[in-house]
Amino acid sequence: MTTTTAPTSTANTTTAGTDESTAPRTRWAAIVWGLLFAAVAAGALWLLADDDRRSGIADWTTSLTPTMIGTIAILTVGVLLLVAGAAGLLRRAQRRMAAGTAPGTGADAVTE
Repeated sequence: MTTTTAPTSTANTTTAGTDESTAPRTRWAAIVWGLLFAAVAAGALWLLADDDRRSGIADWTTSLTPTMIGTIAILTVGVLLLVAGAAGLLRRAQRRMAAGTAPGTGADAVTE
C-alpha cells in the first residue's frame, strides 16, 4: 500500500523589501466626508422631527425665487469644493509627515 503526500513548499513566503512595518494611513477623506454627511443627516432629522419646523420648511421652499435657488446651488457647490480641498490638504500633510519632510520645505515650497 502506497500513500501519497502533498508536496511541501520550502520557498520563503515573505516579501522582499524592508522589515519595517508601517501603520496604516488614516483615511482623511472618509472622515471629512463622513462628518459632512452626518451633519447634513442630523440637520435633516432635526428639521423633520417637529411639525412646526416641517411646515416652516414647506413654506420656505414654496417661496423660493429662481435667484435664491441659483444662489443656494452656487453655495452648495462651494461647500463641496471646500470640503474636498480640506480633505486634500489633510492627505498632503499626512504624506509629508510620513516622508519626514517638514511643511514649507521641499520641492514645491516657495523660495525667495
